[in-house]
Amino acid sequence: MSAEQEAKNLLAKIERIVDRAFCEMLLRQLEAHEGPIEVKALSIRPATNKGDNYTSDMFRVSLDYVSGGREKKTSLVVKSEPLTDGIHKDMISRSTLFSTEIRMMSDSLTKMNGFLAPGQKLNGRGLYTQKENPPMLVIEDLQPLGFRMADRESGLDYPHCLLAVKGLARFHASSVALCEKEPEQKDWYRRGIFVNQPDEVKQFFTQGARSLAQEAANWPELDQRIVEKIRRIADDIYERGSGVSDCRSHDFNVINHGDFWVNNMLFKYDANNRPIGHIFVDFQLCLYSSPGVDLQYFFNTSLSDDMLLAKESALLEAYLAELEAVMKAAGCRTRAPSMAELQRMMRERATYGMVASFTVLPLVLVEKSEVKSLDEMMSSDGTYDNPAYRGKAYRKAMVRRLPKFDQLGLLD
Repeated sequence: MSAEQEAKNLLAKIERIVDRAFCEMLLRQLEAHEGPIEVKALSIRPATNKGDNYTSDMFRVSLDYVSGGREKKTSLVVKSEPLTDGIHKDMISRSTLFSTEIRMMSDSLTKMNGFLAPGQKLNGRGLYTQKENPPMLVIEDLQPLGFRMADRESGLDYPHCLLAVKGLARFHASSVALCEKEPEQKDWYRRGIFVNQPDEVKQFFTQGARSLAQEAANWPELDQRIVEKIRRIADDIYERGSGVSDCRSHDFNVINHGDFWVNNMLFKYDANNRPIGHIFVDFQLCLYSSPGVDLQYFFNTSLSDDMLLAKESALLEAYLAELEAVMKAAGCRTRAPSMAELQRMMRERATYGMVASFTVLPLVLVEKSEVKSLDEMMSSDGTYDNPAYRGKAYRKAMVRRLPKFDQLGLLD
C-alpha cells in the first residue's frame, strides 16, 4: 500500500471517531453551554509529519460552528493511540503510555501549573480524555498561539537550549512542590520507558544498539575496539538504561518529563525569529526519579554537538538557578541540590545519556527523506531496519561521542 493510501485510510478512521456528533458534544462541554451547538464545517488533517512522533497518531481538527446564535471558529489537536494495525499499535496498546499522559494532563500538570507565575504555564490545556476505543486526548491547539517545533536535524542552539532548561527547571520544581503536598503523586510515575514495558520496547533498544555496532564497524575513523565493546553490551542496553532510571530515596528526585527531546517541546518566536517562549508536549513517559534522567536525555538528543561540548556547564547553571528560584517561590521544604550534587547526579546517570545517543539520537538526526515509522523499522520476525544509523550526521556525532563514553567506562 502506498504512503498516500495509508494516509487516506488513517484519516478515514479518525473521521469515523471524531465526527460532528463528537465535536458538538465536546464543544458543549468546553463552553458549558446547554443550548444547541451546531458544527457547520469540520476538517481533519495530520498535525505532525512522519518522524515527528512515534507513539501516537496526531490530528488537527478545524471547526466552524454556531453556538448561542453566534458563528465561531476553533481548532483542536486530537492525540490517539495508533489506529493502524501492526507492531506499533500492539506495543502502545500494551504499554501504560496513554494512561500516564491522561493522568498527567487531567491532574498533575494542572496542579503543577498552580505553583508557577502567570505566563509560565507548562503545557497546553487538556480538553477531553477517553481511556479506550481508542485511548485519546483532545488538547488545546498551540499553533494559533504562535508555538511551533524547532528544527530537529540542526540541533538546538544556545537561545533555544536556555529556554528549554529553564522550562525544565520549572517543571521539576513545581513537581517537587506537588509531591510535598501530595506524596502519592510519586507512586503514579514509577515506570518511564524502562520499567514493565512490552517486549517490543526492549527490542527497539536492543536492535538499535546492534545496528549502531554494525554501522560503526564501517567507520575507519573510529577505534574498532570501541565497536567490539558496543557489540558486547548491545543485548544488555535496555537493562543498563533501567539500572540508571531508578529512583533513589536518599537523593533529590522530581517528576521527570521522561521524553524531553526537541520534538516534545514547542517554541514561540518574536518578529526577528528569536525564541522567546517554551512549552512542553507529550507526557507519556513521566517518571519520578533524579533530574539527571531528563537532563542527560535532553543533552544527548537535542543539542547540536558543538553546543553539547561548549555549553553544558552554562546550561546546568541556568537550570539550577531557575530550579532554586521556583522552589523558593513555591515554598518548597525540600532543599535544591548544589551544583556539586547536580554534577554528581549527571555522572551517575551518564549511561542514560549514552543509551539515548544509541537509540533516540538516530531518530532525531535522520534526514526527512529517510524517515521510517516504527512498523517499517520493526518486523514481526524480529528484523530491524532503521536507515537513521546510516546517516552522515549521526556518524559524525557518534564518532565524537563514543570515545568519551569509553573514557567514562560506560562501554565496559
